Amino acid sequence: MFELSQLRCFVAVAEELHFGRAAARLHMTQPPLSRQVQLLEHALDIVLLERTSRSVRLTPAGRAFLPEARRILQLADGAGLAAKRVARGEAGSIALGCTAAASYSLVPRLIAFANADLPGIDVVLKEMVTADQMEALASGRLDLGLVRQPFDRRLVEAVCVQREPLLLAVPRGHPLAEGPEPSFADLDQQKLAMWSPVQARYFYDLISGLCAAAGAAPQYVQYVSQAHTMLALVSAGLALAVVPEAGRALHFEGVVLRPLHSRRRALAELHLVWWRENTNPALPGFRQAVLDRFAPKGRAR
Repeated sequence: MFELSQLRCFVAVAEELHFGRAAARLHMTQPPLSRQVQLLEHALDIVLLERTSRSVRLTPAGRAFLPEARRILQLADGAGLAAKRVARGEAGSIALGCTAAASYSLVPRLIAFANADLPGIDVVLKEMVTADQMEALASGRLDLGLVRQPFDRRLVEAVCVQREPLLLAVPRGHPLAEGPEPSFADLDQQKLAMWSPVQARYFYDLISGLCAAAGAAPQYVQYVSQAHTMLALVSAGLALAVVPEAGRALHFEGVVLRPLHSRRRALAELHLVWWRENTNPALPGFRQAVLDRFAPKGRAR
């Protein structure tokens, strides 16, 4: 079997058609260059070059072999370059987890940014609730996660990359669909589609706490984990719902989305998290670029 060094010697001679010039081009002396070409011909069991005291010419086999030799060398050089780019974090793959609500607003902007500014990184999206993302980060199935609190900060780094207001979703024609800006106090005794205390604990704790602070006791008619399910219930006139502003992207017919007045800041936070022990060489550069773009003042905490 031939070696890459033999191919390089053959290509140099084939392009120069002169052993002296080819040797100078390769920064070597002429005898070992000639020997490398002979070894290549022996490995292939064909004559590639016709040599005389005055000239060097390619044989028909040599002319056919030259473009293939160039292609092999280009592939070898490209493979080495690709490996170096991966090792430097300039290329590779990032597995990014996201909640359903994050996929409505932040994720499309993040992917568009990555495609434009980080073309060497392939982002693979995996939609999961926060608890599943934390398990996937620990097992190495995810490199980054977009999660809601609470999460265990002892093993992850986290930066808040989005704060969005909460909106009241009301069926068109409901008394709260018009008039003064509604507040959490207005939810007292109202039928409310509520977030699951298990699969959507962040929103459950946030909204139930805001209701309690306002002295409101809604009637929870369903517990669900996804914003689109909530808005479907509102569209059917079965309940009201409190959703993050990203819910505007869903455009459910017959649903009016209104800002909620609150004495406490009614903002839903989304955090970018990563496992401290992750060794993916593409992660540090990609993560920093995302933080610079979406959380320019954010710091790991």
